[in-house]
Amino acid sequence: MAVPRPRLRKLTIKNFRCIGSTPVEIELDEIVVLVGPNNVGKSSILRAYEVAMEEASKTGLLTINDFPNESVDPENLPEIIIETVIFDEGQPGKQWVITDPETEEKYVKEKWIWESPGKASRVGWDVVANDWHPSKRPWGAPNVAQAYRSEPHRVDAFSDPDTQSKEIIKLLQSALTERVKALSEEELSGGELTPYQKLLHNVIELQKLIVKDTEKEIQAIQSEMEKMVCEVFPGYEVKFDARPEDEVDKCINLFKNDPQLRMGHVDGHQTSIEKQGSGARRTLLWSALRIISEQKRMQSGKGLERPHLLLLDEPELCLHPNAVREACKVLYDLPRNGNWQVMVTTHSPAFIDLSRDNTSIVRVERSGDGNIKGTTIFRPHRAKLDPDDKARLKLLNVFDPHVAEFFFGGNTVLVEGDTEYTAFKHVIAKHPELFKDTHIVRARGKATLASLAKILNQFGAPYALLHDSDRPLCKAKAGQSPKANPAWGTNNNLLEVVKQAPDFKKVRLVASVPNLEEAYFGQAVTSEKPYAALQIISDENGEEFSKLRRLLEALTDFTKPLPENAVEWSNITDLEDALK
Repeated sequence: MAVPRPRLRKLTIKNFRCIGSTPVEIELDEIVVLVGPNNVGKSSILRAYEVAMEEASKTGLLTINDFPNESVDPENLPEIIIETVIFDEGQPGKQWVITDPETEEKYVKEKWIWESPGKASRVGWDVVANDWHPSKRPWGAPNVAQAYRSEPHRVDAFSDPDTQSKEIIKLLQSALTERVKALSEEELSGGELTPYQKLLHNVIELQKLIVKDTEKEIQAIQSEMEKMVCEVFPGYEVKFDARPEDEVDKCINLFKNDPQLRMGHVDGHQTSIEKQGSGARRTLLWSALRIISEQKRMQSGKGLERPHLLLLDEPELCLHPNAVREACKVLYDLPRNGNWQVMVTTHSPAFIDLSRDNTSIVRVERSGDGNIKGTTIFRPHRAKLDPDDKARLKLLNVFDPHVAEFFFGGNTVLVEGDTEYTAFKHVIAKHPELFKDTHIVRARGKATLASLAKILNQFGAPYALLHDSDRPLCKAKAGQSPKANPAWGTNNNLLEVVKQAPDFKKVRLVASVPNLEEAYFGQAVTSEKPYAALQIISDENGEEFSKLRRLLEALTDFTKPLPENAVEWSNITDLEDALK
């Protein structure tokens, strides 16, 4: 059985690059998606983890450019805090182990501080003192501590082609090296030596022969050296040991030092990786990371020696839309073996899959006072999605990969389907100055509106929800009694979810009575509804266009009045009265 590996739990950053003295906190899940405008520090968050984890290498050194305002302020030094979940194997001393009272997870808290450009000092949170230890840290030396934390693998948005090519080849070479080591340990039946073991044996014999043939020359040099040494240190002798049988495998290089990796269509011309497009190089790089790590795990038959964290900057760059969808699936499936976490920055809603249980969405933005803040705006367990919610959201993701636009900020208006979406998009196109940064999110079904509202409730975002009131009873067929209308029953579900919003005043629940077409166009439409709606509101000076414009204004600015037949309601009797 695989041993549970440590994983990153939380990352806190302050005074690092564009991030100021107000800490940016990132809660980690298997998948963390960082969203937000340009130039607010999303890439700096990826870099912060990499810097801390590479404490013992050049990557962990800060330059003056990494300090706020490119100057050293003793009152505002760069600081990174990392919380790592640990298990029984590899725990540090008890003074470092914190237990979460809710989840009972055990974790370690460490802090890196840079008092000047260069190397950081690291300390740990002392449970006994309930404070940061002045000098000591969990696990001691950096190279020892690294084994108990996730290993970072950073893929930048715009890396140099040669750098990316070397990184990919380095990964593949590591697989060859691991295989060579395995060959030396293989055993054949009957005690026969493997071809590789025979090669090692022959090299040892050759080394012994060379040492024997040069014995006289070596002894002559050795004697001369010994005479000179004895003049300073009487009674000493000098012996040269060629060690022909020690670490003989290091004497053999089975592969060239500069292998090439070529790529291209199976029936076309293939070129070296550095000549491929950025999208192909970046995809190949993180694909290689995954495959190499998986092979190591399967070969060892146990958990990885060290877990992994993929830090991926804007994975959608330079990818065809179909490739974006495939890349998204690969990334979300990566943590399934329990040894990977993924942190990505993105401007693409396609990289947010609302149906997954392993995703945290963090919005990084600059507040009015100029400080950058990171807010965890979605975690599945907090949204309290039931199985039906997840099924609806999964289907919605398939039909509309851009449904998650509301995570990126702005005014959000939830609507039932294509007709409302098409009509409002037409209004926005005619008056872009009135509806700047407004997202129309179509649920493609009345029941799915409730699922989306649960997500918006979870991060306390203001939103408006527009739906058809429908009628309590379906139209009866000839000779039959009317039956209850399921769509009417959904109204109560919508009201129940909206009332769960952290601040009910930030939500506007509006019904079109009895539906959009009859409420604002004065007629029922039975076929090609989106096209029919566009035809009806095509005249910008017409009454129908005016009604929809005023409706959208009221859905984005709650102080504005609703047009006739649009009802803001908080009790089912409000809808019943409106239908009379």
